[in-house]
Amino acid sequence: MPLNWKTGGVLLGVVFFLAVLLVKPIGVSTQFVILDAIIADIANPALIQATEEGYTSSNAYLAKSDGKYAANAANPLNYSFVFVLAMALGAFLSARLRGGVGAAERTAPALWRANYGDAPLGRYAVAFLGGFVVLYGARLAGGCTSGHMMSGMMQTALSGYVFAAGAFAAAIPTAILMYRKEA
Repeated sequence: MPLNWKTGGVLLGVVFFLAVLLVKPIGVSTQFVILDAIIADIANPALIQATEEGYTSSNAYLAKSDGKYAANAANPLNYSFVFVLAMALGAFLSARLRGGVGAAERTAPALWRANYGDAPLGRYAVAFLGGFVVLYGARLAGGCTSGHMMSGMMQTALSGYVFAAGAFAAAIPTAILMYRKEA
């Protein structure tokens, strides 16, 4: 039961509007940093320290903004981290409620197969590399695709529109280069 793109777009807009109205704009890439910090703090308990003013870290990135990231890693049950966990849980529940992920959804799209064959390892590697590049760039920019583009444009922030233009300016030539053969 795939969702019609128009209905999905309206629902997404409503969710983003409610998030901004009731809590704060949606953004998730920072939560990958928080998850990394939680894991790193387990491996090295001296990474995050409680102070009288809050939290700090021996890692400069976690200590910036008066220890905001260190505090979030020390106390991860906050809105943003729970939101990211809820996204994964929601996707899982959605798949289960509609009867699982069908065989057609588990196979590579025809366009991918026409250009790169059927081997899943290559597809996973490209997906990982693409995700890494986008996440790395997002962290350099101090945000993420959902924070800059979706939430930013919804709030009519100039940076949101600039990011969206840049994302499409990079994505279109990349797609043309990657998918020279048609399905």
